[in-house]
Amino acid sequence: MTVVTSDLIRQFDVSGPRYTSYPTADRFVEAFGPDDYILALQQRRIGSNAKALPLSLYVHVPFCESLCYYCACNKIITKHPERAEAYLRYLSREIDLHTEHCGVNQHVSQLHIGGGTPTFLSNEGLDDLMSMIRRSFNLVPDGEYSIEVDPRTVNNDRLMFLRQLGFNRLSFGVQDFDPEVQKAVHRVQPAEQVFKLVNEARSIGFDSVNVDLIYGLPRQTPESFERTLSQVCELRPDRIALYAYAHLPERFKPQRRIFADELPLPASKVAMLARSLAVFQEAGYVYVGMDHFALPEDSLAIAKRQGRLHRNFQGYSTQPDCDLIGLGVSSIGKVGATYSQNAKTLDDYYDAINRGQLPIARGLALTRDDLLRRSVIMAVMCQGKILYESVEQAWLIDFNSYFAAEIEQLRAMQDQGLVELHDDGIEVTAMGWYFVRGVAMVFDRYLQGSRTRERFSRII
Repeated sequence: MTVVTSDLIRQFDVSGPRYTSYPTADRFVEAFGPDDYILALQQRRIGSNAKALPLSLYVHVPFCESLCYYCACNKIITKHPERAEAYLRYLSREIDLHTEHCGVNQHVSQLHIGGGTPTFLSNEGLDDLMSMIRRSFNLVPDGEYSIEVDPRTVNNDRLMFLRQLGFNRLSFGVQDFDPEVQKAVHRVQPAEQVFKLVNEARSIGFDSVNVDLIYGLPRQTPESFERTLSQVCELRPDRIALYAYAHLPERFKPQRRIFADELPLPASKVAMLARSLAVFQEAGYVYVGMDHFALPEDSLAIAKRQGRLHRNFQGYSTQPDCDLIGLGVSSIGKVGATYSQNAKTLDDYYDAINRGQLPIARGLALTRDDLLRRSVIMAVMCQGKILYESVEQAWLIDFNSYFAAEIEQLRAMQDQGLVELHDDGIEVTAMGWYFVRGVAMVFDRYLQGSRTRERFSRII
């Protein structure tokens, strides 16, 4: 077992990107618009064997019935289901705008429905959504099709319906099982309810069930979170995502309802994280990277063992690196050497589609240096190692010369036991995996130019 010291956790308790992309979304510019995105779609379409290239879809459903005070997602709080009905009509039109340029029946190997609360949609709405997707795209038989689920919005019958629609993976938002913490963040859901749903999901035949947890919430203590950890281990989900709460009330209005004096002290957050790492390892979970854990037999853990781990805007994935089409308000996509993001407000999103235009609000065309550094950063984040020769052959550079300053920075991390520098490459150690974002940040040219990282979450 790898023992992570509190001193190292304190040292790396800094802000930094999650590297679901490189460059990160804060580098997107409004100069990149719909025409640039259409060009990328068209180039994909005319590429050799384009239809056989893997494609990923992300659909954002922004609606929630109630407000969770910790939330920093793009969401709309409403109890009016008719708003979702209108939204689905616009989603259908956005899909049609895409297929005009990329063609129909593109093979999709990964689909993720996020939010907001996707299960805010009625069964009829979910059925309509999947029908419009299948109308335009070909969901391959062995793909990963996942949806985020608020336990308060589903029952056994709804889980069965989700499985019948073709979803094979679920992600339950738990955050914390402690009743006092749930009250403090305005998200009350009894543990018994979650246990019942997860057991039902297993009996129905979902391939994988993920549970999201957050540490650093108001009224949390190391002792109370220890009880939640114990319950999660008893629940034994296939995957666990453990996030640190970032209190930024000046940026996220819902967080202003959280009382700052109820937040745990930094030392308590460190204790909660250190204990979480130990508990999940003791329970037999594989540390996949960053804030993700998986049972040894889960496909994510297998992919890590076999060196097949990938990373995209939804986090770690077993699917090969592929283009991603983002649908819905605020969604982010990746097509070719470009990133793009849809309009962030419903009014702007609707307005663009009413004008017959893809709702792209900003994006980025990557430079050669961006693409090179992306390949290096993703090698660090997914495989935990960089082989100089493979990078040099792919990009026609001398690695030691191009990254001389970065290698020098890594020497200090080598002294701490986080990386090993070899003649033929760099390898992240077992200890270093817990701080892999910090290792990747060394290769981030934009962070080298600006050390203002407050816009990012904590790296551990």
